Parts: sequence; C-alpha cells; structure tokens
Amino acid sequence: MGRYCAYRSGEGEPLPWLQPIDSLGVNGRHAVVIAEEFVRIDMLRIGRTYEMVITHHDLVLLPDSARPRVGSRVLFSGQQGTLAIETWKAENKDLRGEIAPVFYTLAGEFRELPDLFESAVRRVSGAVSCVGCKHCHIATTPPPFPAAFMHDEALPKA
Repeated sequence: MGRYCAYRSGEGEPLPWLQPIDSLGVNGRHAVVIAEEFVRIDMLRIGRTYEMVITHHDLVLLPDSARPRVGSRVLFSGQQGTLAIETWKAENKDLRGEIAPVFYTLAGEFRELPDLFESAVRRVSGAVSCVGCKHCHIATTPPPFPAAFMHDEALPKA
C-alpha cells in the first residue's frame, strides 16, 4: 500500500519547495510548497490497484472581500486503475516513474491522462511504490537566494 500527493503548476511544471521537511517516520510530508495556483495529483496504491484524482486549485478574488477564496475543480478522476508490474519490488525499481497505471471508464473504455500531467502521473505512480520513502519525487529545489541575502550586511540593523 502507498499514497503520494504531489503539486504542479497549472501548466504542468514542477513547483519549487519552500522548505524540505525531515521527520522521524517515513512516507510522511517531504516539503512545503506555496503557490497562488497549483494542480494536485493524489494517488493511492493498494497492491496493483490505483485510485487517482487530479484537481486544480487557485485563489479567486471576490468583490467586497479582502480575502480571496480557494477555487477547486476536478481535472481527472480515476478509480480502480491497474498496473500489472509490481513496482514496489526491488527487481522492478528501475521502472518507478517510467510507467503509469491504466484507467478505464465504467463502460470499459480506456481513459487518457491529461497531456500536461502525464509525466507527473508517471512520477507519482513511482512515488506510491517507494517503500520507506524520505525524498521528494516531484517538487524541485528553489532557485538560489540573491547574493545580497547571503551576507550579514544585507540584514536590517536592530
């Protein structure tokens, strides 16, 4: 069994993390990501059966309100997807992140993954099979701070 939740930009690009998180346990939160708009890819694996939902979230400015509300909509929902290869086994480790489960409609027709997120779905399907995971599979390292922030003279004097 495995579960992983990842975030991408609305255009499908990786988001940089704000800070990594180290914890005593495994398979917990790996990083904090902050964005005004993002797409969440949430996948659950039980054996060779996969459940997945891809949702879009953004801030919606309302008239006469100082605080925006969070808008959400489902982009893809897949139930009882399958992947014949057991990627959590050591002999199949090289396939993690390279393949994705297949989802069908209730009528048995193949469901295409959204093109913008197909690569991310493959990486998330690898992440749900990463036993004892303690690293990020999707988020990227943030860009380096400007040099002015790296020296004490850039800090305000108290």
